[in-house]
Amino acid sequence: MKPLALALALLATPAAAQDLSLMLDWFVNPDHAPIIVAQELGFFADAGLTVQITAPADPSDPARMLGSGQVDLAVGYQPQLHLQVHEGLPLTRIATLVATPLNCVTVMADGPVQSVADLKGRRIGYSVPGMERALMGAMLAGAGLSIDDVEMVNVGWSLSPALMTGQVDATLGGFRNFEITQMRLEGAEGRCLFVEENGIPAYDELILLANPETMDPDATARFVAALERGAHHILNHPDTAWQVFRDAHPDLDDELNRQAWAATLPRFSQSPGAVDHARYARFEAFLRDAGLIDSVLPVSALAMDPGA
Repeated sequence: MKPLALALALLATPAAAQDLSLMLDWFVNPDHAPIIVAQELGFFADAGLTVQITAPADPSDPARMLGSGQVDLAVGYQPQLHLQVHEGLPLTRIATLVATPLNCVTVMADGPVQSVADLKGRRIGYSVPGMERALMGAMLAGAGLSIDDVEMVNVGWSLSPALMTGQVDATLGGFRNFEITQMRLEGAEGRCLFVEENGIPAYDELILLANPETMDPDATARFVAALERGAHHILNHPDTAWQVFRDAHPDLDDELNRQAWAATLPRFSQSPGAVDHARYARFEAFLRDAGLIDSVLPVSALAMDPGA
């Protein structure tokens, strides 16, 4: 083949898609909808990416595996990111999935706890030590109480059952788009005391993480742009987007996930790459004041916008 013909042939040959591995924070659920929709509708492929999506065996795996270079991207949580970076893990936030807190203090709707002040002398169930105790302490402080005024009970992942059976009077760590719906479907009416209305700075619940020491900036920027397409598609076409999600994961086609889907839609970030610098700075200061970190890092050490 002549040199010119060879050059033209090479230009006409599509470049091979770049592989990226993404580990979720837990099993697939509606919180991950922009990722799943972007995958199923070919938005990642359009960006020249082949994204392998896996669920972890343990919720603590994603950050550790990302930090050690075993995966390219991971889903995490803003509150935990602050602690993980202070612990020395090489992580940075590259995008936001769910742009509002989902965590809440869940109580029985007809029970004796109607406000944070009513928690005095009561048992509060939780799943994750450290962060949830700090959140609870800050909420109690706003009501003139301290963590010593309640009994914190580690109930593992059985938050709703522990509340509904009376093992505890409230739980912290359940998501308002899932646990409240789950309780209702099981015949129990719960209500949520919102953390961001009770002394906790607003934060991004689910975020995408990369390892700044190993990430490919161009591939990461293309991933986030495709993720944004997925979020916009869900906003513009919620019913067909649900069908795409359901067809990809038919085991999730039940009433709980249908209602959780509707409850989560307004919380997805429509500009996932954009960083709210004030939000990250406020939460960093909150953790310092709560005694969970010794110093305050600049936002640039915690988060970035790959497309900026």
